[in-house]
Amino acid sequence: MLKRITLALAMASIAVPAFAHVTLERSEAPVGTTYKAVLRVPHGCEGKPTNIVRVQVPEGMYAVKPMPKPGWKLEKVIGKYEKAYDNHGTQLTEGVKEVIWSGGNLADDEYDEFVLRGSLAGDLPVGSALYFLVVQECPEGLAERWIEIPAEGQTSDDLEMPAPALKLIEKTDGH
Repeated sequence: MLKRITLALAMASIAVPAFAHVTLERSEAPVGTTYKAVLRVPHGCEGKPTNIVRVQVPEGMYAVKPMPKPGWKLEKVIGKYEKAYDNHGTQLTEGVKEVIWSGGNLADDEYDEFVLRGSLAGDLPVGSALYFLVVQECPEGLAERWIEIPAEGQTSDDLEMPAPALKLIEKTDGH
């Protein structure tokens, strides 16, 4: 009986990653506001733990500050923006373009969240999306690359490894 349960659990664990994507906790945000991106990482790679999570910050999000995680080393890759952004009267021409959490250990059967916060440019087109390209790195060269962006006429559901998407909505008086 125990063998059957173990086999059933093993088979179920193989099927789960195909349906579990890296996602954003909040998938909509108004342009011209501050946004807290909570990236939910639901598993490791083919039974191996995730040791590195890399997040590429989309153009149009600036003044980014990642949240440190206990047990993980935090690295910020600074680069030039495609254009200058007005940050409360200061023109920003460069900032965090990629955030890397490394040295941690997210087991394949566990879940965790990786957080960064930044401003969304006020001139981003309402109704469009920003994509956070995410790569999970695991031992033995394994990786999960959540970097696919839907082409015209596609949705994220059409993709095997979709990048987490943030739909941009209109700013209201409450924001």
